[in-house]
Amino acid sequence: MSEGVLLRSKLDDNELVRRHRSGDRAALDELINRYRPLASGLARRYSYTSETADDLEQVACIGLVAAIKRYDPERGKSLRAFAVPTILGELRRHFRDTGWSVHMPRPLQERARDVREMTNKMTAELQRSPKPREVAERMNLSVEDVIESRAVRRAYSPDSLDAPPAPADDDSPRSWDSLYGAEDDGYSRVETHTVIERAMRALPDREQQIIRLRFGAELSQAEIGDALGISQMHVSRLLRRSLDRVGAIVSL
Repeated sequence: MSEGVLLRSKLDDNELVRRHRSGDRAALDELINRYRPLASGLARRYSYTSETADDLEQVACIGLVAAIKRYDPERGKSLRAFAVPTILGELRRHFRDTGWSVHMPRPLQERARDVREMTNKMTAELQRSPKPREVAERMNLSVEDVIESRAVRRAYSPDSLDAPPAPADDDSPRSWDSLYGAEDDGYSRVETHTVIERAMRALPDREQQIIRLRFGAELSQAEIGDALGISQMHVSRLLRRSLDRVGAIVSL
């Protein structure tokens, strides 16, 4: 394309921008149609992701409209040159804000991206995967930061619980959820025991002793009476009263 054609194209863009700012809707539509192929081309750079082509192009067009609205012809820069970084910025923002399966703070996302890029660069240089310590030294980070950043990257597209954690064979688990234990009923028994113990502290020492001998040592009421030097009938009354009080406290 000759310099004259480029100049005419720039002047046409500038004139359309001025008309759009004067309220001419048709001028905005013309600019969008003129630069939509540019937006579509930039969106295709992210075709390797899980996002659909239609969604990516829509995000790119949002960036294009934003570029048109913010473009200042007086600065001497062409609309195309101004639109490219604006559209790419909108696409990157989209992936930062909505592309992650598990939400991560933006500083962590950006650091995870930088660590990945440095890891790829060092892999090409060293002809092997760099160790976290080597990446940390190159980026002036702590080893913990590098390890955390690598873990954060897995939050972008986590594995399904139905996916096998390793090549399936007769000895390996069939899916990730098979590695998780079932709920232990013992926890509820421990909680119940704790509540009852707390309630028993409100009882007199003798009544606590009677309950422990009856349900802990599994003595009969007669045996408890013999051990405490009281009648079986008295043991029965004390036991019934104690259990009623414990039940009332537990139900509060």
